[in-house]
Amino acid sequence: MNERDSEILSQSLSQHDYIETMNIDSADLIILNTCSIRAKAEQKVMSLLGYLRKNKQRNPDLKICVAGCVAQQQGESLIERMPHVNLVIGTQHIYNIANLLKESEKISVVKTTLDKNYVIPSFIPDVQPVDSVVTDMVTQENEFSRFVTIMQGCNNYCTYCVVPYTRGREVSRKVKDIVEEVKVLVHSGVQEITLLGQNVNSYGMTNAVTDDGSPFAFNQLLREVSSISGLRRLRFTTSNPKDLSEDLMKCFVDLDNLCPQFHLPVQSGSNQILQRMNRKYTREKYLELVESLRRYCPEIALTTDIIVGFPGESTKDFMETMNLLETVRFHGSFSFKYSDRPGTASVKLNNKVSEEDKSERLAFFQKRQKEISLERNLEFLDKSLEVLVESCGEDSYKCRTKTNHVVHVDSTLPLTPGQLVNVKINHAGHHSLKGSALVGNRN
Repeated sequence: MNERDSEILSQSLSQHDYIETMNIDSADLIILNTCSIRAKAEQKVMSLLGYLRKNKQRNPDLKICVAGCVAQQQGESLIERMPHVNLVIGTQHIYNIANLLKESEKISVVKTTLDKNYVIPSFIPDVQPVDSVVTDMVTQENEFSRFVTIMQGCNNYCTYCVVPYTRGREVSRKVKDIVEEVKVLVHSGVQEITLLGQNVNSYGMTNAVTDDGSPFAFNQLLREVSSISGLRRLRFTTSNPKDLSEDLMKCFVDLDNLCPQFHLPVQSGSNQILQRMNRKYTREKYLELVESLRRYCPEIALTTDIIVGFPGESTKDFMETMNLLETVRFHGSFSFKYSDRPGTASVKLNNKVSEEDKSERLAFFQKRQKEISLERNLEFLDKSLEVLVESCGEDSYKCRTKTNHVVHVDSTLPLTPGQLVNVKINHAGHHSLKGSALVGNRN
């Protein structure tokens, strides 16, 4: 979500004569688009803001803006702590960045109100046709795969999560706005679209998304977007298991351009911990969903999120998470140590796990996940896979499979970023694959 929000900020400012620079020391405006879902990310923001104080002293005209979840969470206190910051802009105000910057010319401005009746603005990106010409065998950015926001906020109130407090309640974007944005992107040469939301499964549940107010579920949106002419690949993230429907699973059978990849956060393999997290599903239900997904789409690649050391997590609870890992054998996972987040219910829970135990458990989990990821990757050896060429380096092309695996391709063939080609996999590592392009490839 933050990556897409950064794109929106950039696109909005480009319409007001701002030009991006890669040199932070020469910038007239610096925007920190922040995340506060974990303590470490927030600490990095404060550290960088401290560093930027020197830039402000050298250039008093420099504007410093903090956006995103840390801005939403801290509001006025951020200005008190870092008085050299000009603008603190919350998650519902990024579309108004240009006007807020004007307001902050004479005095620091904080805009972090959350409107329960918030409507995601109609926002169509200003894009040019994708230039697929490669200069010096290096591409600056993957312009062939883009994110499209379909909803934001969350109504689930998991006890560890700040999202309902930093992004507000769930609000779904209008179907016509989503479809129009995808059409513009595809027309410009984009091959792959990823639909974004804190919980895409609940799209359309909390507000009207059609002009006539008729119900419109996420599986319907997938079918609508999938049918757009020229769209070669379609993905989505993230999903809550409690809202995963049979109708959504059927899309993996019916939609040829829907990639066989699913990120389905489980967080813990222990029912006791899942209940304390307020996740609203059980271990058994999660495993049923995995079985159903694999029945509909046997080749689907599953990834997940794991939190270790949640308050009250015993050794037995943690081993149930390890058992779940062995049962599902995820292709990959994002795993983290639990940390208290301000304003969340879990801050008040007793039986906190020591940092030492959390670190040991995380290392144990990640070691086994790394082994399983390699075993999963070895399953691709000698197979022919379609990949999207993302970028070119000096020695190889970086490509991506439908299952979202990175493939490094050494090829004498003149491949081009944005091209879909077939490769034969000849090496599997822990985090990526290697392959050779096959003769007779197509665009």
